[in-house]
Amino acid sequence: MNLIQEINNINDKFATKGSKVRIEKRGEKLNIRGSLPSKKDKHNFTVQRISLGLKADFTGLEEAKKKLQLVNLQLELNQFNWIDWIKSPKKKLIKNEFKFLNRLNDFEEYFFSENKNEYLTSTRKTTWRSSYKPYIKRMISTYNDSKTDNLDNIFITTLKTYKEGSRSRKQCATSLNVLAKYLEHKLPEDWKLMAKGYGLNKASFRDLPTDQVIENLWDKIPNKSWKYVFGLMATYGLRNHEVFFCDLSSLTSHGDKIIRVLPTTKTGEHQVWPFHPQWIDKFELYKLGKNPELLPNINRDLRVTTLQNIGKKITGQFKRYALKVKPYDLRHAWAVRTIFYDLPDTVAARMMGHSVSLHTQTYHHWITKRDQQQAVNNALSKYQKRENYK
Repeated sequence: MNLIQEINNINDKFATKGSKVRIEKRGEKLNIRGSLPSKKDKHNFTVQRISLGLKADFTGLEEAKKKLQLVNLQLELNQFNWIDWIKSPKKKLIKNEFKFLNRLNDFEEYFFSENKNEYLTSTRKTTWRSSYKPYIKRMISTYNDSKTDNLDNIFITTLKTYKEGSRSRKQCATSLNVLAKYLEHKLPEDWKLMAKGYGLNKASFRDLPTDQVIENLWDKIPNKSWKYVFGLMATYGLRNHEVFFCDLSSLTSHGDKIIRVLPTTKTGEHQVWPFHPQWIDKFELYKLGKNPELLPNINRDLRVTTLQNIGKKITGQFKRYALKVKPYDLRHAWAVRTIFYDLPDTVAARMMGHSVSLHTQTYHHWITKRDQQQAVNNALSKYQKRENYK
């Protein structure tokens, strides 16, 4: 492959991600050219050129690609500054910005490099946007505000920008842990302790809808198709998008009522049992066994949409119908329901498509109550037997 071909391939790849700048070969040098902020007014964009001073060969192109990644990142974060790109003997660099930010860009490329399957790639796009990108952006902001290159400080400071005990803090810790491994940076020994606090807060104990409330809300939904969505989520504890990526054939009158969540979803294929089983009749879910097209007709082609976008449509409908519960409230209520059915935590976690440790952290309050109640029941039973024996 010649150099021009490779430049075109790189530019095409960035263009598909929305980039408005590109690498160009000008004589024997490589530059970046495209829509950039004016040097006088950063809100006014014009077609301009960044001189990289790189030789037009494959070695130079590899470096130019990293610079292009950095320019795109700075533009996305509204942090592009011509001072970073105009050579000046008077400029004093306090930190090795390019190296650190380039490594973060390399991490994003690495994240997407493992899967070539278009459906898995779409799933990873959703994961990146929701579970990595916000925390990487926060880390870059922390880095830019910091006066030190000490990575421990940058990781810890980023983590502490999220409230203790919040889900965001836990997710931030998980994502930055993956990044640290990629950077081959050893995090502090108390990292997990600092990250603690995924579980639902105390207010959530009161806010989860009761079974009766769930049935009443289902009755109030005016659209039949969205009734099925609500019913599936309540009965099977599904994530928003999973409703549209299930094999529902078992819901027929002769089926076993065990639905299969397809491998195109966030956490891959898993099977789920109904709790309560009687809700299959109550919410008329058996009709979906013969005709899954009764569900709302929304775009499910993961080549042009994402799992996150599909999930947002459900959240939007809940708000439209003023249901006063969030979609995930139904999922949490399902999980708590299985606890008091005495379903083993390992089995419930597998049905929900997450780890046992995450399950026990999130539902610790109710699991503890169940275990204590069982202990109390056993103690009372033994006492009663002794009394009867007397």
